[in-house]
Amino acid sequence: MHTSFLDDLLESEQVSYGEADRKERSTDWGTDNDNGVLPDVVVWPESTEDVAAVITAANEHNIPVTPYAAGTSLEGNAVPVEHGITLDVSRMDAVLEVRPDDLQVDVQPGILGDDLNDTVAKHGLVLPSLPSSAAISTIGGMIANDASGMKTVKYGEVADWVLELEVVFPTGEVATVGSKATKTSAGYNLKELIIGSEGTLGVVTRATVRLGGRPQQIRGGRAIFDGIDAAANAVTDAVQSGVDVAKIELIDAFSAEVSNEFLDTDLPNAPMVFVEFHANHGIEREVEFCRAVFEDHDVRTFEVSDADREMRELWEARRELADAFEPYDPNLSPLTPGDITVPISDYPEIIEYAKQLSEDHDVPVAMFGHAGDGNVHYFVMVDPDDPDSVATGEAISKRLVERTIELGGTSTGEHGVGIGKCEHLADEHEPAAIEAMRSVKRAFDPNGILNPGKIFPENG
Repeated sequence: MHTSFLDDLLESEQVSYGEADRKERSTDWGTDNDNGVLPDVVVWPESTEDVAAVITAANEHNIPVTPYAAGTSLEGNAVPVEHGITLDVSRMDAVLEVRPDDLQVDVQPGILGDDLNDTVAKHGLVLPSLPSSAAISTIGGMIANDASGMKTVKYGEVADWVLELEVVFPTGEVATVGSKATKTSAGYNLKELIIGSEGTLGVVTRATVRLGGRPQQIRGGRAIFDGIDAAANAVTDAVQSGVDVAKIELIDAFSAEVSNEFLDTDLPNAPMVFVEFHANHGIEREVEFCRAVFEDHDVRTFEVSDADREMRELWEARRELADAFEPYDPNLSPLTPGDITVPISDYPEIIEYAKQLSEDHDVPVAMFGHAGDGNVHYFVMVDPDDPDSVATGEAISKRLVERTIELGGTSTGEHGVGIGKCEHLADEHEPAAIEAMRSVKRAFDPNGILNPGKIFPENG
């Protein structure tokens, strides 16, 4: 593809044809490091004007553009499938303005979540809905993938805190969608179309997000159960009973074993639930409420404290858990982590179903995740050198997704569709709904240049 026009649009240090730069952006955390499609060129815009200039020219030349930032997505959301231009917005990482009186901040898309919170902390404010990967993932990527995390059960998704977006459309036009007001009924809600569109409808160049106050009281700890069924039912009961919990995470016994082996933790080899509570007053009442609910499910131990060091160690182990499965067994590797989400009343059933599939096929399946909103992350462990083992693991994962959809759930609670979940879109949505989505894509991107090959199945 002829991309020499980029040299006239950007400074030389903003354009790279080097193989190392191109290869780095051919994969993300969830795609094969050896078989990625290399872009023809990588560009680093530093302003909205740069983004608009690149996309306008690419649209005129009919060249694909793949938005990219930190590369921490898990379903190939930000990797090219048709070469072209990778638009890396990681240099657009500024906090543009903090307005503490309005509880708002304006940021560029390349800023890391933790960096945003570090900046607003001096005002006693926080964006509380960030995912577990906030230290290494960007606000732009979170918006593109409609991300959420451990605290979704209390604070909702990142999307629930987004007020206004500046967006460059695939034609190169720049528009502001949403409003800095806390609510608006003016016209179609284009902001919500952009959120979760995985860079297929536009590139966010500025985001205005709402902030909250930092809680004055925080308590955290863990509850240990004799069985995974009891733990899952305790979580469901706590949510249904209205326990005001900020985090509630399920960890199965296999995940605890992996954590102990490679994260130097000292967890019991038993199913457990990690919890955290936030409040400005009266937090002990909520802790005791949760304890009472868990005791109805024969909790073995329930330990909660306000010790910063203990809580840091607890949540650090949870954040790093996903990285421990690859080195756990030299003969086994995890498939791409599952990201299914069911209605909370069906949470125990999907956990039991995953356990049964694991036992029936004699394949290790780790289960953990943001239990309070019905989200299950799972790793199916397979021998990557054995085609039969890989096929069995993929069949287990596929059946878990199918059962999730049968229960009224979704194939992806927070990782997005990207490339990896395209096949499940037709399972989850009726043909008319998928065609409506395709129509939106055509309206925004008539030449199909922005992040092509994502979300939609090839056929149907």
